[in-house]
Amino acid sequence: MAKRLIPFLNRVLVEKIIPPSKTNFGILLPEKTSKINSGKVVAVGPGVLTREGKLIPVSVKEGDTVLLPEYGGTEVKLGDKEYHLYRDDDILGTLHD
Repeated sequence: MAKRLIPFLNRVLVEKIIPPSKTNFGILLPEKTSKINSGKVVAVGPGVLTREGKLIPVSVKEGDTVLLPEYGGTEVKLGDKEYHLYRDDDILGTLHD
């Protein structure tokens, strides 16, 4: 049975995207090429409550591709996969094609 993690508050569970190390034609790429620290949002918490009791929802949703800070986040291992937990306000933005 696979475990599923539902984040609390304004936390976001992200699976980091590993850039390809070679092209479709088999050409090896140097490590520094296209090193954007990005990930796919797997799960989000409900958000945080203000002092007045109003819910401020998380700004990203499941399935979004996000730009991550170079450092930070909490590493979480579920089964054989590695994920990272970030606070919503630590995520730098969303990436679109």
